[in-house]
Parts: sequence; structure tokens; C-alpha cells
Amino acid sequence: MVAEVQTKLKSLYDTDYHLWVTETVKQLQNRELDSLDWENLIEEVSDLSRRNQKKLKSLLKLLFEHLLKLKYWQAEIDRNQNHWKREIRNFRQQIQDELADSPSLTRYFIGIIPDCYQSARKLVADDTGFKLNSFPKEAIASFEQILDENWLP
Repeated sequence: MVAEVQTKLKSLYDTDYHLWVTETVKQLQNRELDSLDWENLIEEVSDLSRRNQKKLKSLLKLLFEHLLKLKYWQAEIDRNQNHWKREIRNFRQQIQDELADSPSLTRYFIGIIPDCYQSARKLVADDTGFKLNSFPKEAIASFEQILDENWLP
């Protein structure tokens, strides 16, 4: 019986992920540990941290993109500065929320600042048509400035 339930859950994982999650939660709540699809459950729990890291990385690149546009794309400043500032505020709030929920990700976040900045430089160069060397090689914001809702370049 237990093996039958485990096989059903493994099949659900591949065919109906939402239902697999719902059933797994029910089993956990009922402490039906013997019938859990442990292999996929362990994989999903392990993946949660990677998802948070990817989200932070994406938010940081987007934040740097908008900070760079705000500082260097003067031809578009009148038309777009309010939008860019709104996006900067939004990305900062999301980053702060992620770090508040998982303070242990702060070290990871600090470590990805240089790479995310370099990625953002390239994306903004593509978007603006500016040469890559139009933007500073070092990040234009420190960790503290990234999180400071009042700081703009």
C-alpha cells in the first residue's frame, strides 16, 4: 500500500506538479511520512535556496540596469526618469524583502554584486547603443547604497 502511494506521487510529480504539492502537504500535515515521495521532496526543498539566489541575482541586475540608465542615458532622462526611479524603488524593496526573509543570503548577495553589475553594464550598453567603456568598470553602488532607498547616482 505504501509503495503504491509513493509510485502514485512520483507519477503525479511528472504529470501534475500542483496536485503533487497539494498531496505532499496533506501527507506532511497528517504525519504520513512513510508514503511521502522523498526523492522529489528532497529535490524541491534543495531547489528553494537556488530559487532565492536566482531571484536576488535577477533583481540586482535589474536594479543596476536602471541605476545606470538613470545616471548615463541623458537623452531619455526626461521621458523615463520617473519610471526608472519607480523600478529602482521596486527592485530595492524586493531585495530587502528577500534578505529580511533569509538574512543568511546577505553574504551571497554581496558576493554577486560585481558579476551582476558587469551583466547590467552589457545589457544597458546594448539598450542604449553606448560603448561598454561608457560605464565605470566597478559597480556604481556599494551594498549599503543598493539598499538605501534614498540613494541615487
